Amino acid sequence: MALVREELHVSVTDPVSASMNFLNEIAERFPDAISLAAGRPYDGFFNEADLTRFIGVFGDHLRRIGRSERQVATTLMQYGRTNGFVGDLIARLLATDEDIQVPADAIALTTGCQEAMVIVLRALCATPRDVILAASPCYVGITGAARLLGVEIVPVREGRDGLDPAEVARVAAEVRASGRRPRALYVVPDFANPSGDCMSVDRRHALLAVAEDADLLVLEDDPYGLFGVDDRPRPKLKALDSDRRVIYLGSFAKTAFPGARVGFIVADQVVVDATGQQTLLADELSTIKSMLTVNTSAVGQAAIGGMLIESGCSLRSANRDRIAFYRRNLQALASALAMSFPPAERERRGIRWSEPAGGFFVVVDVPVVADIKLLELSAREYGVLWTPMAFFYGDGDGDQSIRLSCSALEPDRIDEGVRRLARLIADVSP
Repeated sequence: MALVREELHVSVTDPVSASMNFLNEIAERFPDAISLAAGRPYDGFFNEADLTRFIGVFGDHLRRIGRSERQVATTLMQYGRTNGFVGDLIARLLATDEDIQVPADAIALTTGCQEAMVIVLRALCATPRDVILAASPCYVGITGAARLLGVEIVPVREGRDGLDPAEVARVAAEVRASGRRPRALYVVPDFANPSGDCMSVDRRHALLAVAEDADLLVLEDDPYGLFGVDDRPRPKLKALDSDRRVIYLGSFAKTAFPGARVGFIVADQVVVDATGQQTLLADELSTIKSMLTVNTSAVGQAAIGGMLIESGCSLRSANRDRIAFYRRNLQALASALAMSFPPAERERRGIRWSEPAGGFFVVVDVPVVADIKLLELSAREYGVLWTPMAFFYGDGDGDQSIRLSCSALEPDRIDEGVRRLARLIADVSP
């Protein structure tokens, strides 16, 4: 039989949800193109021997704490606890690197951070009245997860200076006045994807004050926080959270390796039932998790656990080389843009770009419509890939901006990719 595509769920046909597949597909069709689109880690950091060593380190750790050989094998190869078995190591990591003090049982392991988003959205949004606010432009993972679940995302527009807490308060009040309940705000405070924005410390405090006044939870996503261009302290919202309003979403994709597919949720909020019995939100989330993926890969957890043990539970220590590499690459991207688009040309054509304080991404405003059609031309005729910023908006905005990523390439390839991009823009500009 044939199925009618329009009768399938909106998440199948939605262009925002399909954007990640499209980028993968166009990269496969043009394998020789330089990709300034991929926000993936640099392949040069991956070594198969590390994987074996990390798992061995974790197995030795289990033996040191008294596990028998049979118990070690069962831990690594059998179904396990729904919320995972490396929560104690992650709690130590958070305390060591970020001054986030939470008990291990407040941490739920997930199959990547994408599953963490699905679980949290499903738990918080119980009725059609419940909506999620999200900084806009916004990572497509959260909007895609919301589409899957039928949860409404209400955008809170970032200005040139990033997310304004006063705008969060205004949108939350507007949503509440419409009869809906603003349940939480999704935000990436450090080097957001795609904008690259980093919130100031003052704005972090102001945002938490707004969350309290507006009775909002905050979903803090932190995939890029280690990769600042300098070592200045940037406290996590969760470290500043005295009211347990922040649910912290973590991932080891950029700081270890994506193939482990290990993420986590810090959910130390107290949940009270009708009888007055109290649990932690992390415990309640495990029920949803058990119906999605049963439990997070034991092998993936062991690999991450071994890496944490080897580094003294400090991702900052484990990622020294990566931090230096990504800093160098972000500077290389900025330098390449300055060389390929001289000041006079920028002024004449209205070209400008963001200057992020870290992360993987730079946003460039261009004098043409940067859509899928132009990306196809760019890949086929100019040999360079980038990401249309329209993918990160839900309302058709961002059509004259592109996102460039510097994470997956060597500096000479970044430079060549930007030169190719400059030729494209020169040729198609009015």
